[in-house]
Amino acid sequence: MHIRTAAAAAAGTLAVLALSAPAAQADTHKGDTVFTSVTFSKSTLYLGASTAHGLTVTATVKDNSGIKNIYGGKLVSPAGRIAFPRSADCTRPSSTTMKCVFKYLLDPDGADYENLKNADAGTWHLDAEAAAKDGDYYGLTTSKTMKVKRYARLTATQAGPEPVAKGHALTVTGTLSRADWTGGGYDGFGAQHVALQFKKAGSSTYGTVKTVTTDGSGKLRTTVTAHSAGTWRWRFAGTGTTGAANATGDGVAVK
Repeated sequence: MHIRTAAAAAAGTLAVLALSAPAAQADTHKGDTVFTSVTFSKSTLYLGASTAHGLTVTATVKDNSGIKNIYGGKLVSPAGRIAFPRSADCTRPSSTTMKCVFKYLLDPDGADYENLKNADAGTWHLDAEAAAKDGDYYGLTTSKTMKVKRYARLTATQAGPEPVAKGHALTVTGTLSRADWTGGGYDGFGAQHVALQFKKAGSSTYGTVKTVTTDGSGKLRTTVTAHSAGTWRWRFAGTGTTGAANATGDGVAVK
């Protein structure tokens, strides 16, 4: 495993490791060196089309002989893109342990080649190696993970006609889109299942009435029978690479 000291990595941001994702590997270790804790400040990070977000990873490692250093501290995307820590603050809580706080900045702005691309959405893993003073070590490869997802949004729900006669048809429309890290902006998200939900007047709870599939442009359109006054909205549950989204509801009176 290629390693890089925390001090050398501190100035890095994002870089391309390879054109394709690296093969998954198991953690490697020798002796009693062990990562006792690896904590991500966010288990899932949702990124829009242009705004960068920070992330912190805290790693604690232990060996009876003491820890020489923690190397690497890289975050690796499904496409093999690397986020090097912008800073690494390491302390020694005891004679046998070391704790490092790595800080990263993930930038989805597609105008810069080194920034995130759509293929980077999904499960990221921490790549780091701890070296003990007696020659033991522990290398993290793919065991410590988090999610980085493309931000999704739904336009405000539109339901009509308003008011609608009881028992008559009501047409409900909307559009689902998601952040385009590669090209910038937001693109319609096609072929996705989106729930149409209804909240009866006086209630605080939405229930799913039906599921509708977006067209190639991310547009939603369906008809339902109006039985009572209330609010209609769209809800997208998300995918492994894209976040969930709720649309603003549209209240409809029934006459």
